[in-house]
Amino acid sequence: MAANLDGADELDERERTALETLLKRLADDEFVLAERYTEWQVRAPSLESDLALANNAQDELGHARLWYDVLGDVGLEERDLVYERDPGDFRHSTLVELPFEEGDWADAVLRSYLYDVAEDLRLEALVDSAHPKIADRVGKIRSEEEYHLEHAQNWLERLADGGESRERLQDALDRLFPYAFTLFEPVDPDVEADIVDLGPRDATLEELGEEWLSIVVPYLESLDLELPVDGRAGGDTDEFAFEVTEDMLPEERGRDGTHTDAWFDLYDEFTHTYRELGRTETTRIMDKPE
Repeated sequence: MAANLDGADELDERERTALETLLKRLADDEFVLAERYTEWQVRAPSLESDLALANNAQDELGHARLWYDVLGDVGLEERDLVYERDPGDFRHSTLVELPFEEGDWADAVLRSYLYDVAEDLRLEALVDSAHPKIADRVGKIRSEEEYHLEHAQNWLERLADGGESRERLQDALDRLFPYAFTLFEPVDPDVEADIVDLGPRDATLEELGEEWLSIVVPYLESLDLELPVDGRAGGDTDEFAFEVTEDMLPEERGRDGTHTDAWFDLYDEFTHTYRELGRTETTRIMDKPE
């Protein structure tokens, strides 16, 4: 039976490390993806899509702040976690840090789909988290993420219907799919095992990855897209085996502290004003969650 991880003063080192690792994975992904989404403002193919992606960016930023807030239980503040943190210490997946191909709406839509399916699965694995604050936040976040996934799927089906747009979608899939695997890479294998054993999350990364494949592979194939890798066990069955080999993964994975050059440029951009103004704390426009 997993321990109740409420109460920062009562956490031992193993529990504290597991909690911090899990929450940084969650928050860093959301924060960096929000920053990337803002690059599409007034550049989406329609006003409706422009507003939708702006709303997605705002949601992801809000989710990141919810997770960063829980890290206050282990003595970390938002300024330490974002604006005054070494960029090499971020543990987001490199899927979310990649710059969008210029003007390529297929990239934004497909990236959203790949990420949002994974996000829904990992949120489901947090519903019964041993840390009450994590469990309390899941419902609100999942309801907003459902809209993001619906928006991505609607656009995927439209893009897959056309000639040139379908080609761009296939190109985006070939480029992004290996990076999507990094969503399920461990920060540290031993700590990832503790995250499940101690109860903050009730599924392993391998289990989440297998379920993710069982959803995204048949869906993308139903759009007549070719997957750059085959996750099926044996290659011919409908069963999925999540065994990622080195040659399937990009060199930079994020979870292990390796990042693309684009990440350091992005970090400089979103911390520029904070540094130029000599800020010592972040600005909040709403009350902290209970």
